[in-house]
Amino acid sequence: MRIAFLTAPEGVEEIELTEPWKAVARAGWNPRLVSTEAGRVQAYDHLDKAGTFAVDHVLAGDTSDAFDALVLPGGVANPDALRMDERAVGFARSFFEAGKPVAAICHAPWTLVEADVLRGRTLTSWPSLATDIRNAGGTWVDEQVHVCDATPATLVTSRKPDDLEAFCAAFVKEFAAHRS
Repeated sequence: MRIAFLTAPEGVEEIELTEPWKAVARAGWNPRLVSTEAGRVQAYDHLDKAGTFAVDHVLAGDTSDAFDALVLPGGVANPDALRMDERAVGFARSFFEAGKPVAAICHAPWTLVEADVLRGRTLTSWPSLATDIRNAGGTWVDEQVHVCDATPATLVTSRKPDDLEAFCAAFVKEFAAHRS
């Protein structure tokens, strides 16, 4: 399985990228770093610069066709930048339209708010997104991890880095269940 990890060029929370990436690799799947710019993505440890990661694929009007599932890592700046880029928003939306599973942690659901795919869904996130999620037609819950099997695509969400172990286990299970 090819799993897209969508990030902005700067601002992704490093641990929310690296731990899910490792979970995908342990499952024997192919993680691919997708971004809006070529080169390297600058990750952060909260507000401090951390590592950089090579971009595998640059968005240019892409859809989910080349991928089996999508992971949206958080960080505050990362999803805030992505939701302002129509290529990123359209890319995320295309997974829902194709019925492919999506996993999002922390602030990452901001991109999904902009993609208008949360109506009728229940999800969790960093608590400050609760109003945005409700305004987008979703139901926000304060849970370590939440799996929403609403049609057409499964959405796995989690609140924060402390929830990464449960988040990774949940999305790997759901992605495996949707394997083509």
